[in-house]
Amino acid sequence: MTVTLYGIKNCDTMKKAFSWLDSHGIAYTFHDYRKAGIQQADLQRWCAVWGWEKVINRSGTTFRKLPEEVKASLTADSAMALMLEQPSMIRRPVLETPEPAELGFKAERYAEIFGI
Repeated sequence: MTVTLYGIKNCDTMKKAFSWLDSHGIAYTFHDYRKAGIQQADLQRWCAVWGWEKVINRSGTTFRKLPEEVKASLTADSAMALMLEQPSMIRRPVLETPEPAELGFKAERYAEIFGI
């Protein structure tokens, strides 16, 4: 099974996901979307699965620095544009098996996905 983990390398939640995957011997490819950016098609797929409201990381520094009027007037299109422009606004990690599997990290959920 092909597994891709999307996120930002130095994020604490990402470190938990890396550690969990490594300790369970699950091979994965890491895509650092701060360095490599994110494809619009990937972001659209995630928003279709989870909704843009869950994909955007409202608790991150990048989002909190936005002007209040921008935060208050977010729509699917404006949120998508912000996340494409500043991928650190995407919640992380995003775990993809052949399909988007999980947004965020919960050890119990990863265990379900991988049958552990």
